[in-house]
Amino acid sequence: MSIAFDPIAVGRTKLANRLVMAPMTRSRARDGLVTELTARYYGQRASAGLIVTEGVQPSAVGQGYPFTPGLHSAEQVAAWRGVTGAVHAAGGKIFAQLLHTGRIGHPVLLPEGLVPVAPSPVAARGQLFTPDGAKDFVTPRELTAAEIEQTVADFAAAARNAVEAGFDGVELHGANGYLIHQFLSPGTNRRTDGWGGSVPGLVRFAVEVVSAVAGAIGGDRTGLRISPGMPNNDMHEPDPRPVYEELVSRTAALDLAYLHVMEAGDRELTRELRRRFSGALILNPHTGDRPTGPEELALIDDGTADLIAFGRLFLANPDLPRRLATGSPLNAADPATFYDGGAEGYTDYPALP
Repeated sequence: MSIAFDPIAVGRTKLANRLVMAPMTRSRARDGLVTELTARYYGQRASAGLIVTEGVQPSAVGQGYPFTPGLHSAEQVAAWRGVTGAVHAAGGKIFAQLLHTGRIGHPVLLPEGLVPVAPSPVAARGQLFTPDGAKDFVTPRELTAAEIEQTVADFAAAARNAVEAGFDGVELHGANGYLIHQFLSPGTNRRTDGWGGSVPGLVRFAVEVVSAVAGAIGGDRTGLRISPGMPNNDMHEPDPRPVYEELVSRTAALDLAYLHVMEAGDRELTRELRRRFSGALILNPHTGDRPTGPEELALIDDGTADLIAFGRLFLANPDLPRRLATGSPLNAADPATFYDGGAEGYTDYPALP
């Protein structure tokens, strides 16, 4: 059998297997709070070696989608305890993904007076779904140097809140065109004040966020997700290699629990980052138009990665490790129920008898 089903440690957290439930926005929170239904959803999937939650905003201005949860208030911390309790009761491990969406958002989703922020006032092309219908992305407000420092502190505070809520650790979302990624890319970061410009300037925000979070809860409870060259959310990185090699090298001394790489197609860059990183490597492999499937388990066996992240398959198969281990049929995911709604397409996918 594949070593994908063998135990492994990521930082201080011991996992039963090497299958990761990838972070997936489901937009079922209300007023920034997860619910009992959320606890049931994650608890059903506790046989994953590691669950990484949907993106959780570390501050009010970090929200970019409707009905997403936060970790910046006492009420939110209390609500998340129901989720972590359900996962731990079922024998699972769970990290909170901290996601500040930056320019990917709209004022209608934010408290009155707030607008999306970013390293530079560069609007993303495209539209965002909101409760008021589809809306064009707005030009974000450029963060001041003092506000950047406050944002770093917000991430650290949210990480402490995550531990208080019972999470085993946190993953920092530095991928897919959100705030940390926006600082990494010269297309969205046009600053000349030390928070941009040269490669060391481009990686500075990411390094400081990772360092602050590791200082707050321990590097061994901190993971970082990146997506070098990924075009999601109107991103443009013509030469990502120097930036990401610098980022991984600069964070190596923090002894992070893991690096989570979402590939855009450059497998050699993935291998180079693996050589530079001493911790566990979670890979969300590039598979073209199809979701990550059973065939990607071979990437663990051949040493390309330590763990593989599955998205849609975990969404539709709460007992995915058992199904993959036994070669059992897989439920198909229903895209019509991915976002918002209730139990349908969320907690009603059947497990094996």
